[in-house]
Amino acid sequence: MPNPAPGRGRIGTGAAGKAGICSNRHKLSLPRRGSLCSGGKRARSLSMAPWELLPLYTYGLAIATALLLWAACACGRRRRRTGEPPLINGWIPFIGKALTFRKDVFKFLVSQQRKFGDVFTVYVVGRYITFIMDPFQYVYVIRNSKQLEFYEFADKMASRTFGYPSLSNFPKLNENLHRIYQYLQGKPLDIISDHMMKNLQHIFEWKCSQATDWKTEKMYKFCSFLMFEASFITLYGRDPAADGHNVISEIRDKFTKFDANFPYLVANIPIELLGVTKKVRQELIHHFLLRNMAKWMGGSEVIQARKDILEKYELLQDYDKAAHHLAFLWASVGNTIPATFWAMYYLLWHPEALAVVRDEIDHLLQSTGQKKGPGYCIHLTREQLDSLVYLESALNESLRMCSSSMNIRISQEDYILKLGGNQEVGLRKGDWIALYPQILHMDPEIYEDPEVYKFDRYIENGKKKTTFYKGGRKLKYFLMPFGSGISMCPGRFFAMNEMKLFLILFLAYFDVELVEKKPIGLDNSRMGLGILLPDSDIAFRYKIKSF
Repeated sequence: MPNPAPGRGRIGTGAAGKAGICSNRHKLSLPRRGSLCSGGKRARSLSMAPWELLPLYTYGLAIATALLLWAACACGRRRRRTGEPPLINGWIPFIGKALTFRKDVFKFLVSQQRKFGDVFTVYVVGRYITFIMDPFQYVYVIRNSKQLEFYEFADKMASRTFGYPSLSNFPKLNENLHRIYQYLQGKPLDIISDHMMKNLQHIFEWKCSQATDWKTEKMYKFCSFLMFEASFITLYGRDPAADGHNVISEIRDKFTKFDANFPYLVANIPIELLGVTKKVRQELIHHFLLRNMAKWMGGSEVIQARKDILEKYELLQDYDKAAHHLAFLWASVGNTIPATFWAMYYLLWHPEALAVVRDEIDHLLQSTGQKKGPGYCIHLTREQLDSLVYLESALNESLRMCSSSMNIRISQEDYILKLGGNQEVGLRKGDWIALYPQILHMDPEIYEDPEVYKFDRYIENGKKKTTFYKGGRKLKYFLMPFGSGISMCPGRFFAMNEMKLFLILFLAYFDVELVEKKPIGLDNSRMGLGILLPDSDIAFRYKIKSF
């Protein structure tokens, strides 16, 4: 599905010219009331006391100061050194190329690649970002974790966004928190995936009780409701004494408001300038205070492990610990919800893809002796989930088309980055080095018709396809929706399982079709932050399947 050079203003005719200042023997004078100048035409009266001219002097001084500041910034701008990549400063001091960059990162980077080649540096809002555009060179950035650091950058961004103190203030806290991601791999992954499936089935059963006939809803809202509630209960549990649907819906509504301004927080915009965002964040964090979480039953091992680790750090305030739990919630659903929407949207938009995926699911359920529909419990092992190659290919294809993550590293010193083909790139301490995989995902040399959704793109001879080429050379990296190296999402296996389970149960329970036939575009406001949101929602309808 298919998805100006600055002008020069004239200075010197403004308020003074309009006031009727004229020249007499190279001297400027203010004409008296009723006097004539400029060829005998009567000038406007200007009988002004000296203090009345003060606003004119102030205005002129402000203009002069601004020009001096601009000149100082322009003169102080970084200049390219020998061995450094081409430098694109932009003409606006401090802002640099931010406006063009922000408008459409993909188009901007492609245009600069055509001009300057596969490596170039862009000045964006006080940062020098060196982009590596050749996917064959990615490995030299990804494996170089000593000079090109990630954790400090991520810590600063997360602490600013979610409102907790830097991890660097607490010995080994970052390492200890990172270690608990073992609960999202191996056998613990099977356990949490089973809980997710049971919770999804419970919510789908509840939906079935409301859908005795065709029911119409907005697709993104539908995906958000189900995935948020199921993920929240799976991870954090629920308060048995409260109305679970209402309590979690209240948290979801606040989360949605906070998430709407997430890109601005990441961009270092003060939260005080973002309306009610600070208040909403405080209310969300309040939900995760220990006294409130103690009421929730049936939580996951990974959350319990996080609670245990955070409790060991006595200098962390209760509010700070709760803020860490909010950060984990965002990491769990902030990208999974829109990714689920896109997977569902593309399947419904392409009936041939929907038919193949549905048949594959039906065949698996029949071969394992499982009945589908309300009242029947479906259970699938990890091996059975992995056997659904068309479902996984369809998911990967939607991720290819809607992901927009930017993989960032920070140079820890003045450093020569050695790339393949005897290339060397001079970097300065504090420079950002960025990979932007959307360039890879939309490369027509790698993916034929990259703007077209092809649900079986990642299948070859009935099996998973993992071999892709560019210019006749095999690629090590060809699909990167979850980041790379030390910045790769540690919850990626659980995220994929969540989306598979959602689609399996949805297609097992319901007949479904689009109500609107409008194409949905990508909202580029979150470029660089993961999965792009849709630029609008779309209506669909569903009803319980006849068995």
